[in-house]
Amino acid sequence: MGMGNLQRMAQQMQQEMGRIEVELRDAQVDGSAGGGVVKAVVTGKQEMVSITIDPAAVDPSDVDMLQDLIVAAVNDALGASRRMAEEKMAAVTGGLKIPGF
Repeated sequence: MGMGNLQRMAQQMQQEMGRIEVELRDAQVDGSAGGGVVKAVVTGKQEMVSITIDPAAVDPSDVDMLQDLIVAAVNDALGASRRMAEEKMAAVTGGLKIPGF
């Protein structure tokens, strides 16, 4: 394989990774906790977009439980976001772990 081919392949990979970065920025995934009473939405870039809390989950005498549900829902959404990003990047990199992506 010549240097020209390697450069072309590297450029193609770079373009594909740029495309995936845009896809991840625009993609949204959901996470939930407590049977869906708390729902979080994050982007593929792991930025939280929204959180929805069912009023039935709000008990002024048990704020700790609500806080735990929020943390669990956000972590669930972030985990889904990370898995989605890893799958998309693995399709381009062939499973190589590239720092920063």
